[in-house]
Amino acid sequence: MLFGFGGNIWFYREIVDFRKQTNGLVILIADQLNQNPTTGDLYIFRNRQANKIKLLHFDRNGFWLHYKTLQRGRFTFPSYGEDVWELSKDELNWLLSGLDITKQKQLPQVTATNFF
Repeated sequence: MLFGFGGNIWFYREIVDFRKQTNGLVILIADQLNQNPTTGDLYIFRNRQANKIKLLHFDRNGFWLHYKTLQRGRFTFPSYGEDVWELSKDELNWLLSGLDITKQKQLPQVTATNFF
Protein backbone atom coordinates (compact mmCIF):
# COMPACT_ATOMS: atom_id res chain seq x y z
CA MET A 1 0.00 0.00 0.00
CA LEU A 2 1.05 3.56 -0.49
CA PHE A 3 0.18 4.52 3.05
CA GLY A 4 0.25 2.97 6.47
CA PHE A 5 -2.73 2.61 8.73
CA GLY A 6 -3.32 0.88 12.00
CA GLY A 7 -7.05 0.39 11.79
CA ASN A 8 -9.35 -2.26 10.43
CA ILE A 9 -10.10 -2.85 6.75
CA TRP A 10 -13.79 -2.83 5.85
CA PHE A 11 -15.28 -3.93 2.53
CA TYR A 12 -18.75 -2.51 1.88
CA ARG A 13 -20.57 -5.26 -0.04
CA GLU A 14 -23.31 -3.19 -1.63
CA ILE A 15 -22.87 -1.50 -5.00
CA VAL A 16 -21.98 2.20 -4.67
CA ASP A 17 -22.69 4.99 -7.14
CA PHE A 18 -19.15 5.97 -8.16
CA ARG A 19 -20.17 9.58 -8.65
CA LYS A 20 -19.91 9.75 -4.85
CA GLN A 21 -16.70 11.37 -3.78
CA THR A 22 -15.14 11.72 -0.34
CA ASN A 23 -18.03 13.52 1.37
CA GLY A 24 -20.66 11.15 -0.01
CA LEU A 25 -18.68 8.10 1.12
CA VAL A 26 -18.08 9.62 4.56
CA ILE A 27 -21.83 10.13 4.97
CA LEU A 28 -22.46 6.53 3.85
CA ILE A 29 -20.00 5.23 6.49
CA ALA A 30 -21.52 7.35 9.24
CA ASP A 31 -25.21 6.90 8.38
CA GLN A 32 -25.50 3.39 6.95
CA LEU A 33 -22.67 1.62 8.78
CA ASN A 34 -22.94 3.62 12.02
CA GLN A 35 -19.16 3.92 12.13
CA ASN A 36 -16.83 6.86 12.64
CA PRO A 37 -14.93 7.39 9.36
CA THR A 38 -12.12 9.29 11.15
CA THR A 39 -10.87 6.35 13.25
CA GLY A 40 -8.11 5.43 10.81
CA ASP A 41 -9.96 2.43 9.38
CA LEU A 42 -9.80 1.75 5.65
CA TYR A 43 -13.09 1.42 3.73
CA ILE A 44 -13.40 -0.29 0.34
CA PHE A 45 -16.27 0.35 -2.09
CA ARG A 46 -17.17 -1.28 -5.42
CA ASN A 47 -19.05 -0.26 -8.54
CA ARG A 48 -21.83 -2.17 -10.33
CA GLN A 49 -19.58 -3.61 -13.07
CA ALA A 50 -17.04 -4.88 -10.47
CA ASN A 51 -14.13 -3.37 -12.38
CA LYS A 52 -13.52 -0.37 -10.09
CA ILE A 53 -12.89 0.09 -6.40
CA LYS A 54 -12.46 3.10 -4.15
CA LEU A 55 -10.55 3.08 -0.87
CA LEU A 56 -11.21 5.75 1.73
CA HIS A 57 -8.93 6.35 4.69
CA PHE A 58 -8.58 9.15 7.24
CA ASP A 59 -5.00 10.19 8.00
CA ARG A 60 -4.61 12.51 11.00
CA ASN A 61 -6.12 15.63 9.42
CA GLY A 62 -7.77 14.62 6.17
CA PHE A 63 -9.12 11.89 3.94
CA TRP A 64 -7.31 9.90 1.28
CA LEU A 65 -9.43 8.62 -1.60
CA HIS A 66 -7.80 5.99 -3.81
CA TYR A 67 -9.38 4.70 -7.01
CA LYS A 68 -8.44 1.63 -9.04
CA THR A 69 -9.87 0.61 -12.41
CA LEU A 70 -9.08 -2.76 -13.96
CA GLN A 71 -8.39 -2.34 -17.67
CA ARG A 72 -9.35 -5.96 -18.29
CA GLY A 73 -11.34 -8.35 -16.12
CA ARG A 74 -13.31 -7.87 -12.94
CA PHE A 75 -12.72 -7.93 -9.23
CA THR A 76 -14.18 -10.91 -7.39
CA PHE A 77 -15.98 -9.91 -4.22
CA PRO A 78 -17.48 -12.04 -1.46
CA SER A 79 -21.24 -12.26 -1.84
CA TYR A 80 -22.12 -13.50 1.64
CA GLY A 81 -22.32 -12.00 5.07
CA GLU A 82 -23.25 -8.63 6.47
CA ASP A 83 -23.33 -5.30 4.63
CA VAL A 84 -19.73 -4.74 5.63
CA TRP A 85 -17.04 -7.40 5.77
CA GLU A 86 -13.71 -7.11 7.59
CA LEU A 87 -10.64 -7.99 5.54
CA SER A 88 -7.09 -8.83 6.58
CA LYS A 89 -4.13 -7.00 5.03
CA ASP A 90 -3.38 -10.13 2.98
CA GLU A 91 -6.96 -10.18 1.66
CA LEU A 92 -6.68 -6.49 0.76
CA ASN A 93 -3.48 -7.14 -1.19
CA TRP A 94 -5.10 -10.09 -2.99
CA LEU A 95 -8.10 -7.94 -3.87
CA LEU A 96 -5.93 -5.12 -5.20
CA SER A 97 -4.01 -7.67 -7.28
CA GLY A 98 -7.24 -8.89 -8.86
CA LEU A 99 -7.27 -12.28 -7.09
CA ASP A 100 -10.43 -13.96 -5.84
CA ILE A 101 -10.10 -13.42 -2.09
CA THR A 102 -12.67 -16.12 -1.35
CA LYS A 103 -10.38 -18.79 -2.85
CA GLN A 104 -7.05 -17.73 -1.33
CA LYS A 105 -5.72 -19.39 1.80
CA GLN A 106 -3.73 -17.63 4.48
CA LEU A 107 -0.83 -19.44 6.02
CA PRO A 108 -1.24 -20.00 9.76
CA GLN A 109 0.37 -17.45 12.04
CA VAL A 110 3.62 -18.68 13.56
CA THR A 111 4.96 -17.70 16.95
CA ALA A 112 8.64 -18.49 17.15
CA THR A 113 9.98 -19.86 20.43
CA ASN A 114 13.49 -20.97 19.48
CA PHE A 115 16.05 -18.76 17.82
CA PHE A 116 19.13 -20.57 16.58
